[in-house]
Formats: sequence, structure tokens, C-alpha cells
Amino acid sequence: MSKKHIDECIRASLELYFADLGGTEPDGMYDMLVRAVEKPLLEVVMAQADHNQSRAAQWLGLNRNTLRKKLVEHKLLS
Repeated sequence: MSKKHIDECIRASLELYFADLGGTEPDGMYDMLVRAVEKPLLEVVMAQADHNQSRAAQWLGLNRNTLRKKLVEHKLLS
């Protein structure tokens, strides 16, 4: 298993992203990146918290209502 830190993985992915653009200017990168990171973060934390929203919100440092809104946005609520 790789011992890279998350920021190193993100940096490498962003460098590949720019290389894949081939000189084309990116658009909306911030929102793209936040959504790309936020969904798997929510999936993993919710699973680790046994889908207990209050516990997951506490771990994430979010208000429970904010967590619920994000889960709905990412279609993670059944």
C-alpha cells in the first residue's frame, strides 16, 4: 500500500488533469474538485459511522443539517 499523503495524491492527479487538457484552459475547477472529493469522503465516513448522521456530522465538523443537505446533493440518502 502506498504511504503517500492525500495532498500528494491530489497534487499528482491535478498535474495529470492539466497534462490531459493539452493546453486547453480549465473551467470550474474548484467546484469540480470539491465534488470529486466530497462524495467519496461522505461515503466512507457514513459507512464508518454505521450511517449515523449525527456521529458522521460530528466527525466531519459539520452541522447535522448541513451533512444531510450534502448527502441529498450527492444522492447518498436512500
